[in-house]
Amino acid sequence: MQELTHYINGEHVKGTSGRFADVYNPATGEVQAKVPLASAAEMDIAVQAASAAQPAWAATNPQRRARVMMKFVALLNDNMDRLAEALSREHGKTLPDAAGDVQRGLEVVEYCVGAPELLKGDFTDSAGPGIDMYSMRQALGVCAGVTPFNFPAMIPMWMFAPAIACGNAFILKPSERDPSVPLMLAELMEQAGLPKGILQVVNGDKEAVDAIIAHDVIQSIGFVGSTPIAEYIYGRGCANGKRVQCFGGAKNHMIIMPDADLDQAADALIGAGYGAAGERCMAISVAVPVGKDTADKLIEKLIPRIESLKVGPYTAGSDADYGPVVTAAAKANILRLVETGVDQGAELVVDGRDFNLQGYEDGFFVGPHLFDHATKVMDIYTKEIFGPVLVCVRAETYEEALGLAMDHEYGNGTAIYTRDGDTARDFANRINIGMVGINVPIPVPLAYHTFGGWKKSAFGDLNQHGPDAFKFYTRTKTITSRWPSGIRQGGEFNFKAMD
Repeated sequence: MQELTHYINGEHVKGTSGRFADVYNPATGEVQAKVPLASAAEMDIAVQAASAAQPAWAATNPQRRARVMMKFVALLNDNMDRLAEALSREHGKTLPDAAGDVQRGLEVVEYCVGAPELLKGDFTDSAGPGIDMYSMRQALGVCAGVTPFNFPAMIPMWMFAPAIACGNAFILKPSERDPSVPLMLAELMEQAGLPKGILQVVNGDKEAVDAIIAHDVIQSIGFVGSTPIAEYIYGRGCANGKRVQCFGGAKNHMIIMPDADLDQAADALIGAGYGAAGERCMAISVAVPVGKDTADKLIEKLIPRIESLKVGPYTAGSDADYGPVVTAAAKANILRLVETGVDQGAELVVDGRDFNLQGYEDGFFVGPHLFDHATKVMDIYTKEIFGPVLVCVRAETYEEALGLAMDHEYGNGTAIYTRDGDTARDFANRINIGMVGINVPIPVPLAYHTFGGWKKSAFGDLNQHGPDAFKFYTRTKTITSRWPSGIRQGGEFNFKAMD
């Protein structure tokens, strides 16, 4: 069986803690590798190596740092198929979806190529008699990120690319469920010209996370995962004087107005609700049709679409719409919540509980489910299911539908389907949710805008990627200078080339 490693100071390093976690193939249910779980001492070794390497990297001019990002983009494109296959093998998502995971991370790296422009400060000439004033953005030092299983390529790149482009060193603690791609990304970064020690990958569990929180050299922490852990890391990290941004759970509503194109809305719900087996923080998990006629017609259109979904292993390529969930425990939790939905009185219109894929009986596959007539007090509505389960909560009016989304404790993403511009504009202005789609089911912003939710979906005052990332991974220093007057003489007549 393959034994994975940490990646410290440019080398694959075996774990020394004696603790390991199993890495499964979700399609077969078989253990395909074991990953070491770092101790606090192992984390300290990585941090010390990062701390030693970071000052020279910060002193490297932004153009040269950007060139590393440019080369890294080329290597990502060259290795796209290899990365996607490794990602699918450990996560379970289809190959096209895995390639999309890599692509959305790559786009943030492309944005980071603009670091020379994004890191420019401000200058005021003659702020006073002979006084100039200017600001500069400087790297924090050593930063860290704790990333989830569901996007093992994209979210690490959302964190380490801007952090490194700003001149920081970065400690990545990926999910222990699918750690191979983060290790591959670290190798590719160094092939692109990144100095050893600037990007470290330390695998682990809570002990490694607590070591990050407690380490006085680490200046910032980024996290994506569940809300309880987001609250824990945010509270502990801030108490330890670190800059922290944490992104938690979601329960994303899509409101379908009576004037919407219902075929378009139904197609959108299929992709947004069941893609990646629902294991997305931006998945649409709640459909809110407005009016009985809208709801009846929508359900009528959804049922055949859902029943025709193809569930299969990543090796099926484009013949599978979605694959297994990541672990047996995840599958059990999804099916448990489905049972609570039935017990609490929701109508299970499409029942995937008996789904069984021939030849993959031990895999972690979950059939598609559709609930109708759910209410806001049911567990299937209040809790994040993180599986292929779409819940329909009917609303009589637009105001009732709006209130459902606004009153929910999570505020990551939402969408509305309508042909009416006034309704769409009102929705966008009033909704208390961070990312809004208008006839767009999964409103994930592109790399040059920022990604972030509201309410219990996000903790911290800056979002991921876009301009906020360069603010998060730097500190602003403001200088006020005055020089005594003197005699200037001599001169140079050549333009000195940049080093």
